[in-house]
Amino acid sequence: MMDAVPALDLAALDPEQAAAVRAPRGPVCVLAGAGTGKTRTITHRIAHLVSAGHVKADQVLAVTFTARAAGELRGRLRDLGLGGEANQVQARTFHAAALRQLKYFWPQVVGDVPWRLIDSKFPIVAQAANRAGLSSATDSVRDLLSEIEWAKASLIAPEDYPAAAAARHREPPYDAQRVAEVYAAYESLKTTPDGLLLDFDDLLLHTAAALEDYPAVAEEFRGRYRSFVVDEYQDVTPLQQRVLGAWLGERDDLTVVGDANQTIYSFTGATPSYLLDFSRRFPEATVVRLERDYRSTPQVVSLANRVIGAARGRIAGTRLQLIGQRPDGPEPIFAEHPDVPAEAAAVASEIRRLVDGGTPASEIAVLYRINAQSESYEQSLTEAGLPYQVRGGEGFFQRAEVRQAVSLLRQAASREDLPEQSTSGESLVTLVRAVLAPVGLTTTEPTGAQARERWESLVALVRLTEELLGQDESLDILGLLRELAARAEARHPPTVQGVTLASLHAAKGLEWDAVFLVGLADGTLPINHVMADDGSVADFAALEEERRLLYVGVTRAREYLRLSWALARTEGARRTRRRSRFLNGVVPDESPASRIAAPVVEAKGIRPTCRICAKPLIGTYATMLGRCRRCPAELDAVLLETLKEWRSEKAEALRVREFVVFTDTTLTAIAEQLPSDDGALQAIPGIGAKKIVQYGADVLAIVASRRRSTSQNRR
Repeated sequence: MMDAVPALDLAALDPEQAAAVRAPRGPVCVLAGAGTGKTRTITHRIAHLVSAGHVKADQVLAVTFTARAAGELRGRLRDLGLGGEANQVQARTFHAAALRQLKYFWPQVVGDVPWRLIDSKFPIVAQAANRAGLSSATDSVRDLLSEIEWAKASLIAPEDYPAAAAARHREPPYDAQRVAEVYAAYESLKTTPDGLLLDFDDLLLHTAAALEDYPAVAEEFRGRYRSFVVDEYQDVTPLQQRVLGAWLGERDDLTVVGDANQTIYSFTGATPSYLLDFSRRFPEATVVRLERDYRSTPQVVSLANRVIGAARGRIAGTRLQLIGQRPDGPEPIFAEHPDVPAEAAAVASEIRRLVDGGTPASEIAVLYRINAQSESYEQSLTEAGLPYQVRGGEGFFQRAEVRQAVSLLRQAASREDLPEQSTSGESLVTLVRAVLAPVGLTTTEPTGAQARERWESLVALVRLTEELLGQDESLDILGLLRELAARAEARHPPTVQGVTLASLHAAKGLEWDAVFLVGLADGTLPINHVMADDGSVADFAALEEERRLLYVGVTRAREYLRLSWALARTEGARRTRRRSRFLNGVVPDESPASRIAAPVVEAKGIRPTCRICAKPLIGTYATMLGRCRRCPAELDAVLLETLKEWRSEKAEALRVREFVVFTDTTLTAIAEQLPSDDGALQAIPGIGAKKIVQYGADVLAIVASRRRSTSQNRR
């Protein structure tokens, strides 16, 4: 007798969802676009199979890729009456399901040989690297570990790794043959006198082998589970597909759900080929396309369709044309900025506007391609007094490589043999580069994911130094360390109810009311290493995956979406960057950002002149004031004191040093020149676009108030 399940209300489903739910027992493929209700569909399908008598609830095994997603499945199934002890659908991750099964079947397959699940593969890989004569430094080991995990997920043995890595365009951290030696040593080290050590991939390998090689085990398992559901099927690896095949045997009671155009984890071994080939393997399969998007406004959906509409290749042939089901919302905003600090300041300003207008900070996200990009946005949100949380990674100043770099800078500052001129001004950047070179700051981007991420963080520190020097040309290494310490100390936001900062990879499966996609420049998205030195495409498949990353980012937004890029990395630098090629043909012609700005051509040999005597200015102080030291100028002393009081209050509110807001020289220039608009304010050296966004309105209001007061006194 089948378990009693409450009657399903299929009236709440749209026609395509209902078709997937009612599909006959057997192979079903649900191609589900972003926001189309795939979880609702598959849970209702499970309930339908149970209520129709096709299978008992505890004979269903549903698998997905994260514990969070598995927990959501279980919660939805409980709501449908499938959560009781005697009425329990198994919803687990692949690894959790395999662990449970292996514990049960191990005595039948291996006997009394003890085994233990490895808590961390790191020390074993480090030992294997030492055996092979390679570095056991943290980043090196992590890169080697990533290659081993990719190989095992792809069912590639150590001896086959070099050929497979070349065929798949991998960029191993060392010569492929050396990586293969580490891989082989790692596998050998897991056999110990005390028994076997198993990693998570071994759980899947041993589970598949037990079902493939032991008929009694397979018969018992297949009598226990009769129906299978796989979520996010575009992300399965060859190893996971092997386990799924072993679970099924000759049966075909399988429902898969996925969207090939959301494939963004190929670097881990995931492949959409099993989703794309589903109808070939099961010619009688029911295929249903879910294209009604209930998450995003029609405006966001339209942009998502345009982004993915330019895709090429086999995956693109399966793209879904999403149809927005929500009421109209605002058009997505495109914004071009002169530099990254200005972009970050503008984003923080807009987030402040949204929060003040009633949007919860927890419903806002800033998404970027690489983790090192978070630093600018952590700083801008801190200065704006907005709480935030970094998802899928540590905050910039908590990263191991950044802490190590700051420690090395402190050591350099304490050295007595360093000449004073090498620790301040322009020489400071040279010093910082030299200090960071031994820990991974190379002149070219390294290979290997971990080494590359470390390098990006170190480069971000150098750029931050350059930015701080732009604000205070007399900055020395002690001032730099004070500023870094102040920034690190100020960044302790609450972990709840804050703006989310996340990489595009970490944002998969999540959604927010408002999303800011930032740093959309060629070299960042698409990432630099998929391009050749001449700007051509080096890896077409990797380039298309970068496009899918942008598509995933766009589809995270429910209502508000802002896409931005910067033409320079640091304030005042040459504007040589270009917006992402993925935005070509996507940015509307009427958008202010529809025209790519021309590069700024820096004039050589031309010095700024004094605004009083018109002679060339010599020295930083004169350049900042816009006049020769000896030329007389009318200084409004009252205004200067008012500006200093404002600066002190602002710095205290933002928990930053006063010179970070404005230096004394900059305030003096303001008090002399009395700027009346943004253009006049930005003409003062030391005041870039970022400062205009952050402080321009306040400063101009103070100057205007002083002008009115002076005018009234004269009357």
